[in-house]
Amino acid sequence: MGFTIGIGSSRGMRELRSGARRRGRACEGTTAAEFTALWGWDVVPGARAASGACSCGRPDCPAPGAHPLDFAPRVPAGAALGEASEAWAQHPGASVMLPVGRSFDVIEVAEPAGLRALARLERMGLPLGPVAATPQGRAHFFVAPGAAAELPRLLYRMGWDDPSALDLRGLGPGTHVTAPPSDRGGLGRVRWLRPPALDSAAHPPAARLLLGTLAYVAHRSRA
Repeated sequence: MGFTIGIGSSRGMRELRSGARRRGRACEGTTAAEFTALWGWDVVPGARAASGACSCGRPDCPAPGAHPLDFAPRVPAGAALGEASEAWAQHPGASVMLPVGRSFDVIEVAEPAGLRALARLERMGLPLGPVAATPQGRAHFFVAPGAAAELPRLLYRMGWDDPSALDLRGLGPGTHVTAPPSDRGGLGRVRWLRPPALDSAAHPPAARLLLGTLAYVAHRSRA
């Protein structure tokens, strides 16, 4: 039987995580329930890859193990543990993927630049949302929705004419990111560089607060 957890509920977080500890390593359904119930994120079961083959079954899959399963339903923000667990019971082994564009957008940079920028931003005391790292060596900074569409304009106003030269891009509506600790593309697990927190996961910072530092560090890293 599922239970509903209000976003920002520290009691709900303890119940979810203590339940996962009792069962050993948390299953994908429990992880998905934490994202929907605590952080207010939609989730969707995603494909997995093994030996280059994608679990979606398409021999010509363009992104093996790195896309949502077309036949799997989206589990909406606020869903209870039972609903999320049922979705993963129907698609065992599926990764946990997060649709981008409703609760957050993502600014993606190379992981080494992302790590240096994250350290600078923390020293500066600027507001930060979750930050993840992929096995492909990319860092994902979760920021307020709308950032992807605004990114070229914001960078131009900061004096950066060509975002592609920074190896920095925005991910917005229509894209998905793989959530920790799921595997991506058969290359390894996604991990948190800065885990979600009650004060920032549901309300990530505006991109403009981070973008100057991210662009500067990305530029220096490529110089």
